[in-house]
Amino acid sequence: MKWNDIASNWAAFVPRIMTRWPELNENEVIAIDGNQEGFIAYLASFNDQDMITAKSEVNDWMMGEQPTDAVMHPTRDNARISASDDNIPAGEDPLDDDRRFGDDLTPQPPVDRQD
Repeated sequence: MKWNDIASNWAAFVPRIMTRWPELNENEVIAIDGNQEGFIAYLASFNDQDMITAKSEVNDWMMGEQPTDAVMHPTRDNARISASDDNIPAGEDPLDDDRRFGDDLTPQPPVDRQD
């Protein structure tokens, strides 16, 4: 994941930060408001580390999964809708009426049956 994603959804990432570094003060983490250098400096001073070590820890943490709140944020809806046509087979129009295929009234077999 990229820091821009973290900064733009900072509130969604705070619980994940607190899980990774439970010793940090949550109010101070919230106050950082997505500033990468500020967070690294805060982490370095809190753990009595140099900036390079703290940045390495943050980079390792960034390799993890994004919180659902950030992934499903409404600001991403248009991009997801635009990308959905990647799953449509070549030659099929997404606006076609599926009734023309003739199988809408055919019941599907129960799961795990090959009847």
